[in-house]
Amino acid sequence: MRQYLAGKIRNVAIAGHGSSGKTSLAEALLYKAGATDRLGKVPDGNTVCDFDPEEIKRKVSVSSAVAPFSWGSVKINLIDTPGLFDFAAGMYEGVRAAESVLIAVSARSGLNVGAEKAYKLADQMGKSKMFFVNKMDTENADFYKVLEELKGAFGPSVCPLVVPVVEDHKVQCYINLVDNKAYKYNAKGEPSEVAMPDIEHRFEGLTAAISEAVAETDEELFEKFFSGEQFTRDEILKGIHDGVHNGTITPVLCGSAATLEGVDMLLDALVDHLPSAWEAGAETAEDKDGSPVEVACTDEAPLAAYIFKTVADPFVGKLSYFKVVAGKLSNEVAPVNSRTGEPERLGKLIYMTGKKQEDTAFITAGDIGAVTKLSSAITGDTLCDPKRVVSFARMNFPEACLSMAVKVKNKGDEGKVAQGMVRLMEEDPTIKFEQNAETHQQVISGLGEQHIDVIVSKLKTKFGVDIDLTKPRVPYRETIRKAVKVQGKHKKQSGGHGQYGDVWVEFSPYDGEELLFEENVFGGSVPRNFFPAVEKGLQDCVKHGVLAGYPVVGLKAVLVDGSYHPVDSSEMAFKTAASLAYKAGMAQASPALLEPIGNLKVYVPDSNTGDMISELNKRRGRVLGMNPADDGLQMIEGEVPMSEMGDFATVLRSTTQGRGYFTLAFERYELLPPQLEAAVIEEAKKMNEEE
Repeated sequence: MRQYLAGKIRNVAIAGHGSSGKTSLAEALLYKAGATDRLGKVPDGNTVCDFDPEEIKRKVSVSSAVAPFSWGSVKINLIDTPGLFDFAAGMYEGVRAAESVLIAVSARSGLNVGAEKAYKLADQMGKSKMFFVNKMDTENADFYKVLEELKGAFGPSVCPLVVPVVEDHKVQCYINLVDNKAYKYNAKGEPSEVAMPDIEHRFEGLTAAISEAVAETDEELFEKFFSGEQFTRDEILKGIHDGVHNGTITPVLCGSAATLEGVDMLLDALVDHLPSAWEAGAETAEDKDGSPVEVACTDEAPLAAYIFKTVADPFVGKLSYFKVVAGKLSNEVAPVNSRTGEPERLGKLIYMTGKKQEDTAFITAGDIGAVTKLSSAITGDTLCDPKRVVSFARMNFPEACLSMAVKVKNKGDEGKVAQGMVRLMEEDPTIKFEQNAETHQQVISGLGEQHIDVIVSKLKTKFGVDIDLTKPRVPYRETIRKAVKVQGKHKKQSGGHGQYGDVWVEFSPYDGEELLFEENVFGGSVPRNFFPAVEKGLQDCVKHGVLAGYPVVGLKAVLVDGSYHPVDSSEMAFKTAASLAYKAGMAQASPALLEPIGNLKVYVPDSNTGDMISELNKRRGRVLGMNPADDGLQMIEGEVPMSEMGDFATVLRSTTQGRGYFTLAFERYELLPPQLEAAVIEEAKKMNEEE
């Protein structure tokens, strides 16, 4: 593949809701541009961007894929991103690496949550945006209804550039409002110019909207517009380009990826209207001291590149996708990883087109490529010239919100699970994995049921480990509710030395976590040198409560009296006496179970606040307050038992159609309602029997 300067490169992420036709659109663009010789189809599993076995099996994208091609004198790096919310990491990676986001919207189902989220993310990251209303060939497609929805949601910046002429629910031709020309497409998706149809009333309004949007981008153009003069084609193109770059214009085009209608006009629009890497690829980084540094997107600057995606395959090895912001990346240099401070030894430099690899000697500023065998680099790392060490901002991925515990089918496979999860977490930063020492479970966390299902499938196919999933155990605690004074006496006589230890201990509740041990012994009834043995005996005991075997908290123990034998007393005897006192005391001190309570912040649209408050009440939650959030949602804050939150992520997504999200952090322990104790104790017994 030939090299391009940053001014001739467009990095474009395709995003949108699941089933809006993003992968099909990528396929159509590649085919129309001559980068592939056949038009692949998602149901057939033969598209360029959906090449992973999981994607072919599920017929949906589960990760981002890069596919470069040229159109005219310009190189377009297309990044196809997943639409399902469970695989949001791919969308974040793709949008981070691009300067522009092409948002696919179905002409049939209209504006939906995936498109809204893609627009919001592009806005947050300062990326240019363009809409493509896809599936114009399907029944009940309605471009003008979708256009009104886009304008209603995103405001006056939404500006149609290609519109359909529809008769009898069928598209007759497409009008390019920039060129004032109409095109009809044949069965092969090839365009031919036709006479402009008679839709003057609508046509005039649409062209006037373009002129108005263009006038807003430049003072001279505004004066020309105000005086009633017509813009030239070049002025319109420049105005749209500048408006898209600065965010005042969001173009809307339409067509069909399946029939290739409108795809040629979309290709022209990507080149003409979207900013190049040279224009929009510059970034602000931090130097060694944390001071901001402007990094211009040019070959002449010192090297600065960041890794936006990692693929960790046990057979192929590690593959790191990166974007060069400045300078050139080649095997002749050993760039420094700014996170570790160590130089990185590069493997092969390659251009990726889906899964196909093409070797290259170097990759220039503004371009996207991949490198093999980077040993320590991970997603988000910056590779830079040792003479100018900088760090680009790391991506803030969505937090994992659904957790499941692992149950291996073959005994002894726990180590394989851990190794596999480490590799999968390199690929997908939204995956979390924990070896919970308290519940003795391996816990996998992800963004939803399908996400976790893919993790399980990859563990089997890539790492040869078969697992089942169960609900994670809740780490309960035990405590006491009243003070008691008890005796623990251990007396054993056998041949030779016997064993003798006798203690009186006062147990009482206190506000703290760890066991609080004190001694208040008078007259040497228990020698001082046995105090540590008594404390050690109690410390061992509080690891297991008397109700369900959970650790005991909030326990104060005061050694007040006892007796000893000058020959038979020993540390072991006093440890045993302390444990006897503990068992007797806990049973009498009104023991109770404590459950973990989490601080919940759930973000939902206004219309869902009532449903969500009702849902929290069902889960024994307490709503503390409600405030408007930055992203137009309402934030409901509350406290809720962690045991009730297992399926909350699924319910929230269903209630809000995917718009809502939440954070949950452990707050404290509270008494478990008495009516729930029996079930928890029974569950603990089963758990202990299994172990």
